[in-house]
Amino acid sequence: MARHKVEISGVNTANIKVLSNEEMRQLFVKMKEGDPFAREDLVNGNLKLVLSILKRFHYRDENMDDLFQVGCIGLLKAIDNFDLSHEVRFSTYAVPMILGEVKRYLRDNNSVRISRSLRDLAYKILRYKDEYMQSYGKEPDPEEIAKVMEVSTYDVVNALDALRDPVSMFEPIYSDGGDTIYLYDQIEDKTVDKNIDMRMALENALKNLSNREQYIIDQRFIVGKTQMEIASELGISQAQISRLEKSAIASVKKSLK
Repeated sequence: MARHKVEISGVNTANIKVLSNEEMRQLFVKMKEGDPFAREDLVNGNLKLVLSILKRFHYRDENMDDLFQVGCIGLLKAIDNFDLSHEVRFSTYAVPMILGEVKRYLRDNNSVRISRSLRDLAYKILRYKDEYMQSYGKEPDPEEIAKVMEVSTYDVVNALDALRDPVSMFEPIYSDGGDTIYLYDQIEDKTVDKNIDMRMALENALKNLSNREQYIIDQRFIVGKTQMEIASELGISQAQISRLEKSAIASVKKSLK
């Protein structure tokens, strides 16, 4: 099977080593004994775990190099805090920490600004929910949280909603290998005339793109292919596809203003 060379933060993802459970256990033992290289080997041997988590965010207009570095911070925290005596797989322990680190980064860098008081309330609620889950094995309902926090139920729901990531209308929600259904396909059209004008403007904007950019946009958002699949077809790197895609989208947005 062909291995695609995709570089993120200078790391060739095709050459990343994957550690076995036994290799992992031995490295953790060495790290606890003071081996200066064991921690680095653990990091390098789990980079694919970080990449697998980042796939969940491929639809976002984010710099994947930045997300990769943030994910690696979560990986380092997981490595430093992992305890072999817990008898759980390292990946089981690490995934929530890596995912949490990435989500925190995305929340803190969200273009939708949230008031400090609302953000603080949301974080207090999340801490309470975590403590409640550990004690009772289930999540508390909003009414109970509101009572503990001495706020209204609306405030609780509003604070938690404020931390949720905005969803793109072009987010694919279903694909059976053929036509892909996007979120905007499920939204009722109450402005037909405006949509016709918008579609005509969009078609004209797309015509101004280069042939390669048009092909990438078509394959990404109409056919539903991944950047890696398109990179393989065109014989260029995934990073180049990402840059071309972002450039094309920026050009279309500029034309539609």
